[in-house]
Amino acid sequence: MEENKCQCGENSQDKFMKELLEKYEPKKDNLIQILNSVQEHYGYVPEHAQRDISDYLKMSMAEIYGVVTFYSRFTLKPKGKYNIAICLGTACFVKGSEKIMDRARERLNIQPGETTKNGIFSLEETRCVGACGLAPVFTVNGEVYGSATVQKLDQVIDEIIAKEGV
Repeated sequence: MEENKCQCGENSQDKFMKELLEKYEPKKDNLIQILNSVQEHYGYVPEHAQRDISDYLKMSMAEIYGVVTFYSRFTLKPKGKYNIAICLGTACFVKGSEKIMDRARERLNIQPGETTKNGIFSLEETRCVGACGLAPVFTVNGEVYGSATVQKLDQVIDEIIAKEGV
């Protein structure tokens, strides 16, 4: 039986991908677990990792890209150290989350899906975080801020800026 070795050495930025892929059999069924590990390690799914996975699992880059872009857990761009996600689902929207999003755009000078130049903040819009009773809500790295206001967003951003010294 032919052994499928990862040819990651020259393609990867480090040995992480080689070690990761060697933990899995080269089966398409392992794609999601591999992508989860890549997302956790890099904070996004870089192109070089997609190439390594493609080679290892014998899948096309298009297939991998399709999976990465289908699941909201994965991202193709690096996120900031603090990822602010504002819920624009029905309950939150009705209770004013659009004003919070407008303030975040203004304050951070970025649009949803973008990261500040200094890499501290990224911004995204979500549709539901499962906290409709606390609407409107936003999260920072998964921590939920309920009954949110523009003032609360400003307070959280100010605390992060003070903590990071930016």
